[in-house]
Amino acid sequence: MKGKIKLLLAIGLLGIIVVGCSNSSGKDELNMDNTQKTTEMSSKTNQSSNNIVLTEETQRVDGKEFTITAKASNLKVSNDLTLPVWTFNNSVPGPEIRVKVGDTVKINLKNELEEPVSIHWHGYPVPNDMDGIPGVTQDAVVPGKMFMYQFKATVPGTYWYHSHQDSVNQLDKGLYGSLIVEDPKDSYDRDYTLVLDEWMSSGSRDMETNTSDSSQSNKSMQGMDHSKMNMKGMDHSQMSMSGMKDHDMSMYDLYTINGKTGDAIDKLVVKEGEKVRIRLINAGYLTHTMHLHGHEFKVVASDGQSVNSPAVITDQGIAIAPGERYDIEFTANNPGSWLLEEHGREDRVKNMRVVISYEGSTLQTDSSNASEQLPQFNLLKYGKQVDTKFSLNQSFDQDVQLNLNTEMKDGEMVYTINGKVFPNTDSIKVDKGEKVKVTFVNQSKTDDHPMHLHGHFFQVLSKNGQPLDGAPVIKDTLNVKPGEEYVVAFEADNPGDWMFHCHDLHHASAGMVTEVMYNDYKTNYTPDPSVDNKPE
Repeated sequence: MKGKIKLLLAIGLLGIIVVGCSNSSGKDELNMDNTQKTTEMSSKTNQSSNNIVLTEETQRVDGKEFTITAKASNLKVSNDLTLPVWTFNNSVPGPEIRVKVGDTVKINLKNELEEPVSIHWHGYPVPNDMDGIPGVTQDAVVPGKMFMYQFKATVPGTYWYHSHQDSVNQLDKGLYGSLIVEDPKDSYDRDYTLVLDEWMSSGSRDMETNTSDSSQSNKSMQGMDHSKMNMKGMDHSQMSMSGMKDHDMSMYDLYTINGKTGDAIDKLVVKEGEKVRIRLINAGYLTHTMHLHGHEFKVVASDGQSVNSPAVITDQGIAIAPGERYDIEFTANNPGSWLLEEHGREDRVKNMRVVISYEGSTLQTDSSNASEQLPQFNLLKYGKQVDTKFSLNQSFDQDVQLNLNTEMKDGEMVYTINGKVFPNTDSIKVDKGEKVKVTFVNQSKTDDHPMHLHGHFFQVLSKNGQPLDGAPVIKDTLNVKPGEEYVVAFEADNPGDWMFHCHDLHHASAGMVTEVMYNDYKTNYTPDPSVDNKPE
């Protein structure tokens, strides 16, 4: 597998991408907020004056039975900047799927692209045959075909979905959306989902440019092979140590929230006295540190899992690594206009900010302090302890160590687990019911490794030899920074063959993948050799 990058097209690539609205049996259950509206826009209302078809607003839908269509389109991230993208249902993010605990979810994936696609339900413990991994659990859905994903919603929380076919490339092009499983015990006046991402502005097109033949431009976009790019073209599979000092991600210069950047990002409207929940999902490959201005708040969940007795905090930066989710809650008790913004010293962070706007308020707009260094929120010391399934001093059926590293092999930079690259990494073989302890050690000099386990949750037991002294931390994605060591544990309670990989997908596509494989698991799936399955 080769590392790949964000969709990069030559400036001047133009065309009409013919897009039809997909049929949906889902109905909206919740009141639509400013950033999440159900739209049924015609192709005429969705075209610019020069006939470039644009994406639609993200739908919030009842996902108990729904059709998602993968198709090409153009994302207008700001008034003067448009990116050619791949979409689910002609929006980036794709539909926000809302279900309740106990619902049976049926999602039909229809492919109108020119390459195979799939859907992986990130963080959700679906049955193995619904995990969406081409060549492992299913064949990728080839152009013109359809596949139905079906599973029961058993665990509440904030999750997301994305293509896992050539995922470093396809997720980068826009093939992702959110999955919200509602807890009947939760009640909010406003419930917003913010999907964070980053792009390369060099893939943009000027909306004032004249169009050219649509079929040629569409083929150019869909046929571009990002693995062939050199260092200046940002091919991560061909980076050299001397030229890169590990993993340079500076080419991602355009940051978005829900597919828009800077002033184009829709405001989050609230009324004084309302209880507000904001779900933050990082669909990109960089960590984003977010700061809520003007309010006390609680971090009520991480990776969909509730935090026990969350404390009220203020003016802390929440670092959200690739694949992670954090849910925050606050009471709208400070009228005005306030920012929820990324903090950092680089210019590119300035466009990842959204305004929280009180209805009827005429108070002065808040000012950014994005360059200020804030205290960092520490999930490992947050909330209150409670009895849990695992502890450091118990016995485990297996004790696995995963040394994560950045290395040069055969002249190429690769990302290794115990000195090996996938598919030659050593899989973790388990029996159902086993309790497994895993130690992550990040030996890379500068690279973070957000490690993601499919099909299971794991409990974080210690960091750098120190046990946690806050609430239990249950996650599916854990960011391991250079020099750090974490001990986690999981129960083998979901039979199948499961991927375990870094969710900086450049790292995964260049080797940092292993598998958790159940010894007695038997599958009826046999890969079709005619399908170009690319699990990473």
